[in-house]
Parts: sequence; C-alpha cells; structure tokens
Amino acid sequence: MSNLIQGIEKITTSTMADVVEKRLREYFKKNAFRPGDPIPKEMELAEALQVSRNVVREALSRLKMLGMIESKKKRGMILSEPDIFGGFERVLDPLILEQQTLKDLFELRLVLELGLADLIFLRKTDKDIQDLEKIVSKSTNINKTSFKVKNEIAFHGKLYEMTGNHTIMRFQTLLMPIFEYVVAEEEKQGAAYSISRITHIDLLEILKNGSAGQFKEAMRAHLSPHFERLI
Repeated sequence: MSNLIQGIEKITTSTMADVVEKRLREYFKKNAFRPGDPIPKEMELAEALQVSRNVVREALSRLKMLGMIESKKKRGMILSEPDIFGGFERVLDPLILEQQTLKDLFELRLVLELGLADLIFLRKTDKDIQDLEKIVSKSTNINKTSFKVKNEIAFHGKLYEMTGNHTIMRFQTLLMPIFEYVVAEEEKQGAAYSISRITHIDLLEILKNGSAGQFKEAMRAHLSPHFERLI
C-alpha cells in the first residue's frame, strides 16, 4: 500500500473560479473581443455560467490582476491590453531568483543581442551614430572595472534603442539587473571583467561602414568572454 501511494500521482481538481476564468478566456476569444470592448456584467455572467456572483467576481479579479480587464467609469468592465512585462517587473529580482534562473536569463539576453543586427541596420540614424561615438569616446584610457561595466551597459543599451522596437527595449531594461548581477558574481569568483578583442570602437566602425552580417559576426566575438564562461 505504501508503494502504491508513492507511485500514483494524486488527482488534482480545479476550483470553480479556475473553471470560470478559463470559460471567460474562451468566451473572449470565441467572440473576438478586442481591447476596449465592454464585457457582460457580473450578474449576467453568473446567470449564464450558473454559478454564484462570488465565483464570477473572483475569476474577474484574477483577470484584472493580469491586466486583461479593467473597470471604466460609466462604461463598466472592458477588455484591456495586458502589460506583458508587468509580472516580470514585479519578480525579476536577483535576490529572489535561483542561480539557474539567473543564468538562463543572462543567456537569453546574450542570444537576444546576437539578433539585433538586422533591425539596427534597418533603422539606424546619423544621430544614433553620434550618440555611440560619445559613449565610445568616454571609454578611452579608463581602466576602472565599474566604469567599464557602466560603459558596456550604455553602449549596448543604445543598440537596443536603435532597433526602434519598444518591446525589445523594455525587455532589455528588465534584464539589466541580471547583467549587473552576473558581472558582480564573476568578480567575486575572481573572474575579472574582460574586454573582448572586438571592442565598441570596432562595432561602431562596422555600424558606419559595414553590413548587418558583419555586425552579427563582430557582436558574437564581442560577447565571446561571456559565452566562454557558460557551462
């Protein structure tokens, strides 16, 4: 009997609020609801689903927390466009995340940066190049590690900005604490922050006179110190 209990996975049941939440999601999709569209009132939903208003209220509260619905004065509840990074912003703290999760997120950022080239070359402007030149000029003959890290963040942050993609830019901002945390951990472990053989000056020169393909290769070389430390 003891072996049987350990070997069989327990049956889990959804609460009524879980079921109602799922039905509401399906209802919104089936009826092609768009942000701004009004949704039925609590009483109407309770009658249609044949559940209590308390259950409907709990399910709606969950959807509100996700940013899927909101209450508007004189309009009642409407469907809204959720903030896809809202949850990330609340929990993306190196102090409360496991080491493996931090490593995974840092790897995600590295991979993301390798894919920026096409958008950057599609949308870069003379003003962008001038901004990068200012960042690069400040790094000359500066050996302090903290400054190098700050300069690295400024340069790469500008590259994200040059994509013109607001979702990418916001994601980069969210991952910033992860980058800073990883660099700090590397220093603690005696792995000094190293500069790649492909510098910001080299990347800037390619942005001025090279191609997207060349920039991708150079970016991979620039990030190589980080890739080499991955296991």
